[in-house]
Amino acid sequence: MDSATKEAARRRLAPSPEPTFRLPWRAAQELREAIAARARAGRPWLELLATLRSGIRAREILLVLIAALVGAGAGLATLAISLTAHALQVLVYGFNFRDRLSAIGHISLPQAFILAAGGLALGAATWLWTRRRPGTIVDPVEANALHGGRMSFRDSIFLSFQALLSNGLGASVGLEAAYAQMGAALGSRIGSALNLRRNDLRIFVGAGAGAGIAAAFGAPLTGAFYGFEIIIGAYTIGNIAPVVAAALGGAFVTGLVHYQPMSIRVVAIDSGRLLHYALYAGLGVVCAFLGVAIMRLVALVEGNVSRLPGPRWLKPAIGGLIVGLVAWRDPQALSAGHGALRLGLAANISIAALCFLILAKSAASILSLGFGFRGGLFFASLYLGSLVGKLFIAVLTAAGLDTGIDPVAASLVGMGALAVAIIGGPLTMSFLVLETTGDFGLTAVTLTASIISSLLVRELFGYSFSTWRLHLRGETIRSAHDVSWLRTLTAGRMMRSDVNTISASAPLEEFRRRFPLGSTRRVVALDQAGHYAGMVRVERIHADADRRGLVGEQVDNPTRTLKPEMTIKEIMGMFDRTEADELAVTDDRGDVIGVLSEAYATRRYADELERARRDLIGAE
Repeated sequence: MDSATKEAARRRLAPSPEPTFRLPWRAAQELREAIAARARAGRPWLELLATLRSGIRAREILLVLIAALVGAGAGLATLAISLTAHALQVLVYGFNFRDRLSAIGHISLPQAFILAAGGLALGAATWLWTRRRPGTIVDPVEANALHGGRMSFRDSIFLSFQALLSNGLGASVGLEAAYAQMGAALGSRIGSALNLRRNDLRIFVGAGAGAGIAAAFGAPLTGAFYGFEIIIGAYTIGNIAPVVAAALGGAFVTGLVHYQPMSIRVVAIDSGRLLHYALYAGLGVVCAFLGVAIMRLVALVEGNVSRLPGPRWLKPAIGGLIVGLVAWRDPQALSAGHGALRLGLAANISIAALCFLILAKSAASILSLGFGFRGGLFFASLYLGSLVGKLFIAVLTAAGLDTGIDPVAASLVGMGALAVAIIGGPLTMSFLVLETTGDFGLTAVTLTASIISSLLVRELFGYSFSTWRLHLRGETIRSAHDVSWLRTLTAGRMMRSDVNTISASAPLEEFRRRFPLGSTRRVVALDQAGHYAGMVRVERIHADADRRGLVGEQVDNPTRTLKPEMTIKEIMGMFDRTEADELAVTDDRGDVIGVLSEAYATRRYADELERARRDLIGAE
């Protein structure tokens, strides 16, 4: 027998290796990895994406660099939106491209009807869009508060189109909503592609929105703190680097082409005397009440417009007609008011004219938003605040009080205080004044007025404009803090479904026999229809072995139960009212589906609160 034949015989006689056992989930994982590896081999960008995903967790510098790119993208989006809207205004109203719509001297009566036609176009476009994609569009505040930073990029593009069309045809709304929306959507899209953790994705949304504002104003600090205070809801060591990097990236892009659409540059002088602080505090009070009034009037008009007969898509045209007639009398009511703000800061305006301008601009903004035009109140509040500040000092001077306050300084302080009342963010608006004037003393008094304005609005109203709109839709959030985890702590999710039950008509002897002392703490009693009848404590029944009667005579809380959709706040409130340490969870028919103890609900709440705290400070 030759050597080859011997080797073949040896292989046949050798014992076969034992098969390697693989769990199904591991085999599936290996299959997914093989498919992903093959896809990456054909697509180099997928390999790069996978490398970035793994590297971001290990190196925070990558997160900062990508945030800077998000900021640059937000800056480009801001440029595109602003230039398109301004070109549309120039085309429709026929003024010089270097001018601003709200700074033109007058409009003709036919031009006053342009906004009605624009409202008709906006209404038709919105109707067509909602037929294909019903539901509301999530904005950055709602995304960070309720959706963990997840936004629809397609919906964001349409919202930006609505704002562009509204502003471009002259409605009294600002484009800052579109800037923030597109920046936040870009941050959300890139963060989702990189599979970022929930808290990092929220930071990217805030960074993108802040970058859009920074690009518009040419003010990186303003944009960064807009992201911190309004979109993320917190300022921590963990989020400062990416948010600031994005704001710098956005401002760099628009600064590179020397076009920052909402920039304000002015020189004002304030001596910072103690009397000035007291007077500016009074200005903050005035701005707080005006801000609350504007927000409530927008909601009032919107509610009344929704009840008007006729198709919904026609209502923006009606609003456009009314706003157009207001603008025919006062062209400064058109658009966001950037040109009018620049004119008003330098002009000497009488008290009567100031009152007329404030009323006209407020009415135009309220009607525009109430009748369905899309946009923001950020810049409109800045313009109105500047008028209110100038009016405040003019009234004091007319009353014989020599304040020694520069009217331009008062305009800037009023600008910040009213914007805080409506939009929120005392530091955001204070840094806007700082980057506008470079005056630290004026920034200090602006911060004083802004804090007082913010405090009063929180006490009297409790909402900013963005959260107030969400409140009208049924949401309960008051800021962009991540509260979605609270909604996962419902009675239905936390309850125990293994419930010990007994008929309420059963004798106590049967109860003692079925549930010996120490077997369980409580038993749910059921009525004849099988519905909840109360909770029975086992130790009470066993405390007196000679006691006779029925189980239903010994129940606690026969009418107090939890519903599966109740949140942790409602659950803890129910425990406080009943003074019980365990409650049944019932459905709408009264059938018992589970039991929840106060101790377990408290522990789950504490665990989730600690996890949220660790995410907030950036701890692993």
